[in-house]
Amino acid sequence: MIPSVQPAVDLFWIPLGAGGHVVHWNGKIYEAIKAFVEHRPRRALYHTALEVRVPDGRFVIESAPIPGRPGRERGVVAEGPVGTSWAGRFRLFRYEIRRWPEGSIPDANEAVGSPIRVAADVARAQLIIDLVPSVPSPVWGRDELNTGDMWNSNSLTSWLLERAGVNTRQIRPPRDGRAPGWKAGLVVARRQMESGSSSSHEQTTDYRSASCSIAARRV
Repeated sequence: MIPSVQPAVDLFWIPLGAGGHVVHWNGKIYEAIKAFVEHRPRRALYHTALEVRVPDGRFVIESAPIPGRPGRERGVVAEGPVGTSWAGRFRLFRYEIRRWPEGSIPDANEAVGSPIRVAADVARAQLIIDLVPSVPSPVWGRDELNTGDMWNSNSLTSWLLERAGVNTRQIRPPRDGRAPGWKAGLVVARRQMESGSSSSHEQTTDYRSASCSIAARRV
């Protein structure tokens, strides 16, 4: 018998650069320039991560720089370059996508107004976990996919939630905050679901298949 587990998908809004001075100040400089160009006040920038609970356990899903340790222990499923494609030859300029069983979210204690429960059904939670290896991994910080927004860790989160059928229209950063890259994930996810290779019908089928698979595990 599998112990009863309350399924959940929790979203964390973490201030960009929490616990890291370089990222913190780089983010401030970026936002200052962006606000000046767009003629608006500066806003706080946020990085997102997900914690997903299913009958098989708890998983942390996020995209982050690669530390100097093997990725297997963090459940790494993909990597991508940072800044430019050629720079990705060096570990310092690559990022990793994690699906970490029983993992941790660095600086989760600094998250603002979090965690936020964005889904509570086992089928969507399991589908998010299953989709992680399929997340695109273009150059971090660039708009290679022509979405009008850069691709980064927030793109990973919004892509997964949109593909799993979570109502992303009601998800907003903390007050006076901004999440660069969020739009990119939504645009790519919707584009894929509208295409022949990943239509809305196929997404619905995936969702139903996840439901059936999870029900079978409980028998």
